[in-house]
Amino acid sequence: MSDDELVVLVDDAGRPIGSARKSTVHHQQTPLHLAFSCYLFDEGGQVLLTRRALGKLTFPGVWTNSLCGHPAPGEALEDAVVRRTRQELGLDIAELRCALPGFRYRAVSSEGVVENEICPVFCGLAVGSVDADPAEVMDFRWVSWSQLRVAADLGWAISPWASEQVQQLHAAGIGRRG
Repeated sequence: MSDDELVVLVDDAGRPIGSARKSTVHHQQTPLHLAFSCYLFDEGGQVLLTRRALGKLTFPGVWTNSLCGHPAPGEALEDAVVRRTRQELGLDIAELRCALPGFRYRAVSSEGVVENEICPVFCGLAVGSVDADPAEVMDFRWVSWSQLRVAADLGWAISPWASEQVQQLHAAGIGRRG
């Protein structure tokens, strides 16, 4: 993955209004843009958590959901999720579905860099063994949904977006069997 990839800039209604290079978008006044988050489950109902690589611009070293990313201009969100899952984790996905289509958040990292995203949240079944790209992921763990809920409830143990997403996913009945 290159920081020269393009991200889709959007208005408050989520309509595309242009694009910009990823390397220029994330700063103290990050414009609203389109992204996605994904939670991958195994056959036993455990969910994959990843720890962001220390070289990441935003929230380096922070534990978070399985993966996040940005669709390219004109790329379907589902296609972007599949592409990034292969690139970042070396996995394929079965049973991919959008669980929180309207999720939106704004978060400021300790370095002052802002995440400002309309970020639909997907869930899917992981296929294969994790082969994480060290430029993206420094560590990973399979955990039960109840363990993830504890981390989300603490508010500081995982990324701010994952903390919000887990609460909304749980309210929607996602992950309760794990």
